[in-house]
Amino acid sequence: MVKIPESKVQSQKSGVDSKYLVNGYYPTIGIECHVQLKTKSKLFSTASNDARGAEPNTLVNHVCFGLPGALPVLNKEAVRLASKAAYALGTRPQKFSKFDRKHYFYPDLPKGYQISQYDQPIILDGKITIHLENGIKRVINITRAHLEEDAGKSTHPTGEDYSLVDLNRAGTPLLEIVSEPELHNSEEAKAYAKELWLAMKYSGVSDVDLYHGNMRFDVNVSVSKDPTKFGTRSETKNLNSFKSVEKAVDYEINRQIDLLEKGEKVIQETRGWLDDKQKTVSQRSKEDAHDYRYFPDPDIPPVVLDEEYLMGIESSLNKTPEYWRSALEKISLSKLQTEALLEAQAELGSSYLELVTAQTMECAKTYANWIINFEVPLRRELLEKSSDLKIDDNIREKLFEQLYLLQKDGKLSSNNVKALLVELLSQNKLPDSVEKYAENAGYIQVNDSAELEQIIEKVITENPKPVADVQNGEMKAIGFLVGQVMKASAGKANPAMVQQIIRDKLKV
Repeated sequence: MVKIPESKVQSQKSGVDSKYLVNGYYPTIGIECHVQLKTKSKLFSTASNDARGAEPNTLVNHVCFGLPGALPVLNKEAVRLASKAAYALGTRPQKFSKFDRKHYFYPDLPKGYQISQYDQPIILDGKITIHLENGIKRVINITRAHLEEDAGKSTHPTGEDYSLVDLNRAGTPLLEIVSEPELHNSEEAKAYAKELWLAMKYSGVSDVDLYHGNMRFDVNVSVSKDPTKFGTRSETKNLNSFKSVEKAVDYEINRQIDLLEKGEKVIQETRGWLDDKQKTVSQRSKEDAHDYRYFPDPDIPPVVLDEEYLMGIESSLNKTPEYWRSALEKISLSKLQTEALLEAQAELGSSYLELVTAQTMECAKTYANWIINFEVPLRRELLEKSSDLKIDDNIREKLFEQLYLLQKDGKLSSNNVKALLVELLSQNKLPDSVEKYAENAGYIQVNDSAELEQIIEKVITENPKPVADVQNGEMKAIGFLVGQVMKASAGKANPAMVQQIIRDKLKV
């Protein structure tokens, strides 16, 4: 039998950095993350795994209801995806794992037990490298990750004396990833949650749609004045955003410190997060492992993976976020741009990283700026209106290529590049000639020096004071003159050329 590793942190806590101290207390945080695997069917039945938009209790069968005589059959695709997740967590899947029955009562768990993995999970150990805002990296160890089925969903109509149960989610395949308690503040907890989200998305094991609950975080927090000991922990369940992870951690640290300072005790319990009130509330006492009466599930044989199977998984692995960070670093993208691109590709599903890293350094920085500041806000705005904009990667690549050349040749200003990008991407089609399209739409800059000189002469004549200011060395005034020329040319003048002509004429 494989022994579940005990926490590595208890013996290390004496080395906790004093920078983590909050009013004399050391916070310790561990996170359990439930990742919904993107299989077509549920973990132990043929019922559909996509409950988004479905009417309650329509994606169910005899296994979901736990009817007498219903036998579960393991979904092999869930095993494959969990195996891929192991590599995304910096380890390999266990060659032998098994399923157990975890007994507890929920009204939306018809069998009266959950099929999970206890002492021999599919993943042991692993690590995630988190990237903090100050540029510091920290490696957070993973204790384990195990496969299990989800429960259903209970709703409690306001003002009514009954509850409703929807079993569409019952049996959904989950991978529960358990971190070591090595996080010590809300920034680290948020960074860990985001890095795990990236790892699962880039590995292709889950859609990690936070809004629809494809990824949920249970945050365990404790505080202690003794850095060699843990305090009593609380667990805040089912957080579904990075911000809520951050805020819940801060709230719990402060709540527990306030209790201890008043001479009261922290209760080991499960708590919920009220996003509208930005606070946690007690839900129930927290169970320990022995309370669940685990025993091996007699209906499901152990999972045995051989070396050939694992080699096949390894050959199908996707490029990791760390790979892309390294590639973007080689073209000198800033940390801010790098993280924005990683998040945008994970969120919107376009091949931004492939496009940017294929360019020269100067071009890559320009493309990154266009994606982050022009395209991504456009798509997020449309998503808020329930109108997702699907942009063909080939159209984007060809459009960027033509716009880059037009801007480099001085034919397009940065403002007009933005206008054209938004206009053409919104149509998701590419004109035969972007330059001709831009010219017909009035976006092309005037680069004819003779034409510009006529406009500039008029502006100089009509603005004697700013002209005098420039000639007296007040160079800020030149911006006013350039602005007047841009206004007179309806924004078509090349501002760099305008400024140079003004300097030549005023001999400054």
